[in-house]
Amino acid sequence: MKHARFPLLVAVVLALGLTPGLGEAAAGGARDVYPGLRQDLAAHYDFEHPVSGNSAKEKDLGFSGTEIELVNGGAAMRARDGAYPRSRSSLETRQIGPAVAGNDDWKAGLYSASGVPTMNAFNRVQGTSVLGWFKMTGQNPSPNSNSQDPDDFYGAIGLAGVLSGTSDGHGVRALLELIEVDGELRLVALGRRLDSGESQTFAAAEDWRTLLPKDEWVFLAATFDFGDGTMKLYRNGQPVPGFYTVPGDPWEVGDGGPHYSSPTDPRGIKIGGSFPQNTREGNPCNCRFDSLMLLDRVATAEEVSRQYRWVTR
Repeated sequence: MKHARFPLLVAVVLALGLTPGLGEAAAGGARDVYPGLRQDLAAHYDFEHPVSGNSAKEKDLGFSGTEIELVNGGAAMRARDGAYPRSRSSLETRQIGPAVAGNDDWKAGLYSASGVPTMNAFNRVQGTSVLGWFKMTGQNPSPNSNSQDPDDFYGAIGLAGVLSGTSDGHGVRALLELIEVDGELRLVALGRRLDSGESQTFAAAEDWRTLLPKDEWVFLAATFDFGDGTMKLYRNGQPVPGFYTVPGDPWEVGDGGPHYSSPTDPRGIKIGGSFPQNTREGNPCNCRFDSLMLLDRVATAEEVSRQYRWVTR
């Protein structure tokens, strides 16, 4: 068995009405997850469960138990602004010093140069999904604090994703992001099947400002099928039309398969910008995040729709 299926315990806790200790946090998190997704929910962050004794860390309500850090802002990053009726709070990320080449931006995640063992659910898998609620709250994209040119802006806005097994804190295995495509910023799913291989990008055709209006909560999902080389985007439970930006076969899936991601543990998670180890600023997001979910398989269109309706009905 590759990993423990903690959500089975959660289901029992919910069914019996028992919520002692860890079960209370897990049951609360599972309450907001469509039942069909719970068994494969490797990581889940609702930003209502700080680690005991350290409010600058957030508990993982998924089966992996991968705690993340609220970088630079700590507990102040917890905003009293829920994305849906049952949610009480969310995570706020933002650029702090746009004119300074530093590393003070508020972001979240974790990083280990040797890989994160608790994230082995994403080691040699056929698919991954990234789901969550997102709200643009300030200027996006942000001024490039690593540039001397005051008119230079970052070419991307970091949302959330899983780092690759050889990442420096920027490279990813599966990511939701806004990035420039042919000179135009677009909402994308960006994935890399092999650590040493090329990435592929699936870009939304619609204007990103229509998909993510300022000060409005939006539910986004991206799926990455490493088995057949396909990706999909969803907004508020509905598919988002788009196009692939890299021609050919960048994921090297044309030889029949089966195909998997690299057999390496990801080096972490990044939320609201790159470099969760806090070595530099990169693609900060003036945003809020709620109920971020990472699955170790491809969620179906029906499951994405049901997850959206599960918390908004």
